[in-house]
Amino acid sequence: MGGNLNLRPMISMSDTATQTRAKISAKNLNFYYGDFHALRGITMDIPENRVTAFIGPSGCGKSTFLRCFNRMNDLIDGTRVEGELTLDGIDLNGREIDPVDLRKEVGMVFQKPNPFPKSIFENVAYGPRVHGVRRRGDLEDLVEQCLRGAALWDEVKDKLSASAFGLSGGQQQRLCIARTMAVNPKVILMDEPCSALDPIATGKIEDLILELKAQYTVVIVTHNMGQAQRTSDRTAFFHMGELIEYDDTVKIFIKPTVKKTEDYISGRFG
Repeated sequence: MGGNLNLRPMISMSDTATQTRAKISAKNLNFYYGDFHALRGITMDIPENRVTAFIGPSGCGKSTFLRCFNRMNDLIDGTRVEGELTLDGIDLNGREIDPVDLRKEVGMVFQKPNPFPKSIFENVAYGPRVHGVRRRGDLEDLVEQCLRGAALWDEVKDKLSASAFGLSGGQQQRLCIARTMAVNPKVILMDEPCSALDPIATGKIEDLILELKAQYTVVIVTHNMGQAQRTSDRTAFFHMGELIEYDDTVKIFIKPTVKKTEDYISGRFG
């Protein structure tokens, strides 16, 4: 595939808050774990340089849908996908797509911080090294840039050679975000990135998410309704494998169209 998926422009999409193009588009997407129909006819556009939140009760399909974007579901035996899913107009399930290259374009931050058993510096430098960056000076500049971008530089600049495991949970999660940024992705996926963190660390990650959209398209799965409201521009509500409602976050939380959405965000179920 090569490192660049941006082969042709996507048509513009209309957003009530602003006019922006779709970065990722799904059309009638179905996903199966064996015989279990986990996603049912999902159609939606993810806008470029915005934060899109997926909400819904456990088991509703939101994380499964998120993992379709970088084909992490390929690692699970017996799964299959039907329908259309594109990034910048490119079919992500096409035979010519190398999932390893795709995961460079679509980075992922997981629920629990997962730094490598290496130094802080080497955690960030690892990806660029794999992709051919060799000069020490280039790596140093890149590491600093990414750690600054992840709002971590001032806290770790004097201990870059120390183990990443010596950082707090919140610092480790920001390091993982810096590591994701280091390979210059187009999209950053976050699957419950704050669920293992305390409120102070969560606040720092949320502030960072708001800053990241200037450079990246961000998609976040969260059970935290307040977090979705604070960080996202668009919110999608999933239930039992179906996309129930998708709109500007303000509208979803202030005046949802579907009663099931209102019941969920008001705590009546889920």
